[in-house]
Amino acid sequence: MNTATSGGPLLLLDGASLWFRAFHAIPEKITASDGRSVNALRGFTDMVASLITKHKPSRVVVCLDLEWRPAFRVALVPTYKTHRLDTTADAAPGAEDVPDTLTPQVEMILDVLAAAGIATGGAIGLEADDVLGTLATRERTDPVVVVSGDRDLLQLVRDDPAPPVRVLYAGRGLAKAELFGPAEVSAKYGVPLENAGPAYADMATLRGDSSDGLPGVAGIGEKSAAMLISRFGSLDALTAAVDDPAADMAQGIRAKLRAAETYLKAAARVTRVVCDADVELSCPDTLPTTPADPDRLRELATAYNAESPITRLIAALTAAHSARRHRSLPHKHEASHTQ
Repeated sequence: MNTATSGGPLLLLDGASLWFRAFHAIPEKITASDGRSVNALRGFTDMVASLITKHKPSRVVVCLDLEWRPAFRVALVPTYKTHRLDTTADAAPGAEDVPDTLTPQVEMILDVLAAAGIATGGAIGLEADDVLGTLATRERTDPVVVVSGDRDLLQLVRDDPAPPVRVLYAGRGLAKAELFGPAEVSAKYGVPLENAGPAYADMATLRGDSSDGLPGVAGIGEKSAAMLISRFGSLDALTAAVDDPAADMAQGIRAKLRAAETYLKAAARVTRVVCDADVELSCPDTLPTTPADPDRLRELATAYNAESPITRLIAALTAAHSARRHRSLPHKHEASHTQ
C-alpha cells in the first residue's frame, strides 16, 4: 500500500473480465503475422490506454484469477460457476470453458503489461474479485476506481473511511460504463445509502446470480431482496428476524427464508469478496512515466500486430504523468501566498 499521496487514483482492473469483453467485441480475423488471433490483446490494450487517459491514475494494478473457481466457494455452494466448466473430453478437471483462441492471448497480454511496467496482482487460490476487494479495502491514501464487468464488485463502494472507492461497471463495454459510488448503488438497487456496498452484497445473496451459479432464495427477486435489506438493515438482521415472532415479516417471506436458511449461510460467504488476501504484485504499482522495457514493448508491438494500441498505451502513460505533475504544482494564487 502506498504511504504518500500521489495526486491520482489507484486504478484496479479486473483483468479477465476486460479481456473477455475485448475478445467478444473485436473480430477474430485480426491476427499477428504468424496467424495467431490478437483481437483480445488489441482490445484489452486499448481499454487500458483509454482508462489511463481518462482517470490519470498514479497507480495501476491489473488483477488476476489465480484460481477462477476457488475451492472454498465450491465447498460452500457446489453449483458455483458449474455452468462455466469445460466439459469436453480432453479438458483438465475443473478447467474453465475458454475460447481456444483467447487462452494464448492471455500470455501475450501479460507480456505487454510487463514490458510496459504495469503491475499485475494475484492471490494463490483466489479470484481477481478477491484481489480487487483486498486492494480496494486496504487503500488509505489514494481514491480507488475499480473497473469490472462484474456487478458483485459494487459491494466495494464506500465514502468512509476515506479515501473513497468507486466502481466503474463495464458490463456493456467501456463506452457505456457507469461509475458507481454509494449514492448510485443505493438509487439504482434500492439498498440503504448508509451501507450501500455491504447492503448490495446482502441483496445479491438473497436474489442470487445465474452468471455465478447462485440460485438465490426461491420466490425472492431483486426488488423483494432490496426491500427486505432496506427494512431490516442487513442479511444478518433479516435472518435473525425469521425466528422472532414480533418481527414485521409476512408469513410467506418468513417461510421462504426459513427454507433457505442453510443456503443463505453458505451463499453469503460466497458472494462477499475476500478483503484480506495475501496479494502479490509483479512489480511496484506506481504507473510508469515511460515503458519499463521500451525495446521489448516495440518488439511485442510488431510481433503481435499491435503497434496502434501499444502506441496509444505509451501516449497514455506520458499524458498521465503530465497530469500528475500539473496537479502537484502550486497554482498561481497558492504560490503568491508562499512568497
